[in-house]
Amino acid sequence: MRNLVAAAVCVLAVAPAPAFAWGKTGHRVVGQIADAHLSSKARVAVKRVLGTETMAEASNWPDFMKSDPSPFWQKTASAWHYVTIPAGKTYDQVGAPPEGDATTALDRFSATLRDRKASADDKRMALRFIIHIVGDLAQPLHNGNGNDRGGNDLKVTWFGKATNLHSVWDSLLVDDEQLTFSEMATWLNARITPANVNAWSSADPKVWMADSVIVREQVYPPSGDTALGYRYVYENTPRMELQLEKGGVRLASYLNNLFR
Repeated sequence: MRNLVAAAVCVLAVAPAPAFAWGKTGHRVVGQIADAHLSSKARVAVKRVLGTETMAEASNWPDFMKSDPSPFWQKTASAWHYVTIPAGKTYDQVGAPPEGDATTALDRFSATLRDRKASADDKRMALRFIIHIVGDLAQPLHNGNGNDRGGNDLKVTWFGKATNLHSVWDSLLVDDEQLTFSEMATWLNARITPANVNAWSSADPKVWMADSVIVREQVYPPSGDTALGYRYVYENTPRMELQLEKGGVRLASYLNNLFR
């Protein structure tokens, strides 16, 4: 039977609100793929910060903490999971909103990890967020167009059950594979060639976002075609898998640059 557990509805465009990307499986896949591509220095640094916690395990912590009722988690941190880039624009043309976004959060947490005076707890939170945010930015609809809250406002059915396009990309398309995160990560990582690593190994979030915006424009179903099923799975599973592969390689590249 198909796994039809939908991810929580998230907000991605103009107003800060809780947002989820990839669901637990997808984020863990990105974390595990990244682990396979860390440099020796980055591996030691990650171990020093996370201890026995793996990158796959750490990847979902920022989403888990959204249930914390404190203002930090309900207000401040909610904007750090996405960016908004309207069609035909670049991130440089749009910039970050006053409340910040995923890119400003990456800068913030990278500075924490470089700060020798930062506490162990602050460094652990920073690294957990970086792992999560890079995964977020690999999800095309976390690079919102500013019109439909990252696909949340586009109501669709998934094999006959009501949902929205963002939830399809958060988890439904990933879970359709019926694989554990470790199975999926192993299979996807085996496909990544040295040429892929060379092509995708950018530590610049603006490069990732520009790429995700291109994919974003491809994942919207034709106008009026809101009944998603086998055809959508067939057409978009390769895109989803490629984004997870890129997310893992780019996360490793970002950490390798940070801990060089």
